[in-house]
Amino acid sequence: MKKVVAKFGGSNLKKKEDIQKLVRVIKTYDRPMVIVVSAFYGITNHLIESMEGVKQDQSNIEKLVQFLRELKKEAILENFDDKEWQDKTLNAVQSRIKELSRYLTGIHYIGDVPEFVEDVILSYGERLSSLVLTSILQSKGIDAEEALPENMPLVTDGEFGNATVDFDISAPNVKKRLSENKVYVVPGFYGVSEHGKVTLLGRGGSDYSAAALARCLDAESLDVWKDVDGFMSADPKLVNKPQRITHLSYTEAAELSYFGASILHPRTVEPLKEVGIPIHIGNIDAFEGSVEPRTVVHGEETVSDCIVKSVTYSDDFCILKLRGAGVGLKKGVLAKVTVALDKAGINIKSVITSQIVINLLLSAKDIKRAYAVVESLDLSAVTELIASEQISTIAVVGEGLLDRPGVAGRLFMSLAKKEINVQMIVSGASAVASYFMVARDDRDMAIDAIHEEFFAR
Repeated sequence: MKKVVAKFGGSNLKKKEDIQKLVRVIKTYDRPMVIVVSAFYGITNHLIESMEGVKQDQSNIEKLVQFLRELKKEAILENFDDKEWQDKTLNAVQSRIKELSRYLTGIHYIGDVPEFVEDVILSYGERLSSLVLTSILQSKGIDAEEALPENMPLVTDGEFGNATVDFDISAPNVKKRLSENKVYVVPGFYGVSEHGKVTLLGRGGSDYSAAALARCLDAESLDVWKDVDGFMSADPKLVNKPQRITHLSYTEAAELSYFGASILHPRTVEPLKEVGIPIHIGNIDAFEGSVEPRTVVHGEETVSDCIVKSVTYSDDFCILKLRGAGVGLKKGVLAKVTVALDKAGINIKSVITSQIVINLLLSAKDIKRAYAVVESLDLSAVTELIASEQISTIAVVGEGLLDRPGVAGRLFMSLAKKEINVQMIVSGASAVASYFMVARDDRDMAIDAIHEEFFAR
């Protein structure tokens, strides 16, 4: 029998009731499986913030250690009735926190955080989750075992912070390590290089690591458990009567994730599309004894009656505009800029050019640094450099979007009726998505207008 890989995120690990629901879900599967867990809610952010403080003040190490110890102690005392299990788990947690404190002490003495050390430290949120959850499952009579990525090993390309799994090397390792008929609990978010260095799989990368394990195991499915009702036609906080999407193609799900839908990490689809493993999205808050998914992501491409399946948004896009007479025609301008940004480690999300302006779409966290990098190039063809930050990118997604006449007209007419100005439009880059930029203040109204146009009828 093929295994199921199930991923539980930090939103499933906030309080005692969440862990109890998680245990009920796992028992309902009643089969050998692999569970991938994120850090407890908020832990990764706490680790990031603490690394800076540790460099200046050694007392911050003890503050972090005490915070983690108390947090895990509370979770353990809430979820174990047996004193022996409590003590056993507390001791194991204490030992793992001591490992972490040694890395933090090293940061303090060298006054810096090398990339490989940062990746190790940030992996401890997941390592603590997997340890505690494994013990909880064992105490409930489930045959469970913790399996760490470094002990498989789950091998990556070695890039710190945003690594990619090497499936050719990893697949036989993972199959061998996770071969027994039991429940394995694996910390998400990281793998190891060929040299054994811990490498993170990108922020929010537990989804991707679960997908990677599913591919290595040729799993029956990847089941991602959230605290929401699957993919929706829009954010329920912004529109009336959003509709649940029961089926999405891999491409639709990837585009929705890229443009801000927080159901899946954007890279989750990547390992599974080639081998046809479906992704099942479950709602743990609506769990009533069945593991039937709320949304299924698979290889079947279906065109809905209204074409648009969902409208989503991201506030993480900014535009760096390079203006100048003929700048779009000048040889070498774009090449110099892209090379310089690449050397600075800044990713360009998209490039849109005209004769008088080159528009670079960048992540919000990179815009100020990118501005400085391009300004330092002193390009004679560029007479004005503008950073547009207070914008939102809105995307409409659906199979057949570019093939059905009139969709774009309806889309932009709905915005015109609300007097919303569109600052930039991109269509054709993806067969299933069109996206555009509006002022941040117009974002919510724009999403509501589009949703009403395509779904209220």
